[in-house]
Amino acid sequence: MPFAPINGIQLYYEVHGNGPALVFAHGGGGSHLSWWQQVPEFARAYRVITFDHRSFGQSHDTPGGPGPRAFVRDLAALLDYLGIRKAAVVGQSMGGWTVCGFAAAYPERTGALVLCDTTGGVETAEVNSAHATIQERSQGSLAQVLTNAYARDFPEREPALCFLYQQISVLNTHIASDVIPVLLSIKHDIQPIITHRLPTLLLVGEEDVLTPPHAMASVAAQIPHARFVRVPQAGHSVYFERAREFNRLVMAFLHEQRWQ
Repeated sequence: MPFAPINGIQLYYEVHGNGPALVFAHGGGGSHLSWWQQVPEFARAYRVITFDHRSFGQSHDTPGGPGPRAFVRDLAALLDYLGIRKAAVVGQSMGGWTVCGFAAAYPERTGALVLCDTTGGVETAEVNSAHATIQERSQGSLAQVLTNAYARDFPEREPALCFLYQQISVLNTHIASDVIPVLLSIKHDIQPIITHRLPTLLLVGEEDVLTPPHAMASVAAQIPHARFVRVPQAGHSVYFERAREFNRLVMAFLHEQRWQ
């Protein structure tokens, strides 16, 4: 099983396909397994890298470790370990903090940035209001947050997918209890993304109650060159709930870009 010895931990990762490097960073309800509907599709044209954030899946944090505060440097170290100079990065929910922070810290290493149902550490009045609602509803519990992860009719419309989502989530057995407040406290300065005009796509489900479309629209407004797309019949996990549409939109966007 592939583990990268980086930043004092063993980080689990997988690589599939050949071509320009493309990273998928999962949300708080998942792991590298979450991207099972994306990897076979994108690996036809890209070198796809998936991984388990520290404290998720098969990646353990150190006792009392930094948790989400290390996500950006973990991704940079993983790419160094794999010998990858530049990559397009895709992040969903929690993973948006990772890839947005990476793009802001390493714009020269970022071929394109895709933020899916995530505010990614960008601060606006609308984002702060949405985060306050999350904290109030969940009382800091990730499990409670995930009860609102779907479009309203998703469990009835796709019971097998809903069950699989839940099963992937329960594989995360060592998440720190303070992951939500720590994550929401992390803010990224996105000026380098703007200055370097990094190709940026923001996707949000029309029925996302965790990252409401108006909150993501406020993030998109901070990046003048960004493309913003609302996806109907989807909640907080467009990549999972409406995978074909997600794949189509992201693939078309990436095909417009060129990176080595």
